[in-house]
Amino acid sequence: MGEFIYTNFFIKKVDLSNYLKIKNKIPSNVNILAVSKGFKSQEIKIIQNIGQNDFGESKFQEAFEKQLILKDLKNIKWHFIGRIQSNKVRKIVQNFKFIHSVDSFEKLQKISNISYEENKNPLIMLQVKFSNDPTKGGFDPNLLKLKWGEIQELKNITITGLMTINPKGLSSKENTELFKQCRSLADSLQLPDCSMGMSGDWEEAIDAGSTWLRLGSLIFGDRS
Repeated sequence: MGEFIYTNFFIKKVDLSNYLKIKNKIPSNVNILAVSKGFKSQEIKIIQNIGQNDFGESKFQEAFEKQLILKDLKNIKWHFIGRIQSNKVRKIVQNFKFIHSVDSFEKLQKISNISYEENKNPLIMLQVKFSNDPTKGGFDPNLLKLKWGEIQELKNITITGLMTINPKGLSSKENTELFKQCRSLADSLQLPDCSMGMSGDWEEAIDAGSTWLRLGSLIFGDRS
């Protein structure tokens, strides 16, 4: 099953079979976040037309352009999943209801303050780092537990869960173990959601208790 989108340079077939296969396989409490960074607005529209409404972007300017083009699609929910730059916090708060990648208490405070000024209340997932990977950011789990009381007092934000990204090159068993640590920490903080699992490890993430899968190339195809 596929649909064609036309651009000035090429014709690309968007294959929907993987998306539908995964959608039919996952439990009812697991959501797909279609990671649309690097894909065109036409490709987003094709996936949205078959019922996918949650889309994840990691670069503000790219996302904002797509939001303008697709503003008539009222059911789309935009999630920010990239590293948050301090000078982009206000724009992110203004344009995203969901933020998956808050990796420090300082950034969370800034989001809270700006959300108050903008009369917003974004849904937040705190990025947590469970392995020694210099390429990834995130709260240290022990620091997060120490700061939890202060975090709960912050205004104009709603913490719904945790997000984690595993290092590349892990075995299935190693992936599952790190995901289970994330699920255990979320449960200890009484948070319902875990945003974990991508195109290469989504099945392990589900087994460990993920409620949000971040899937990009697996459902859109290769990025151009």
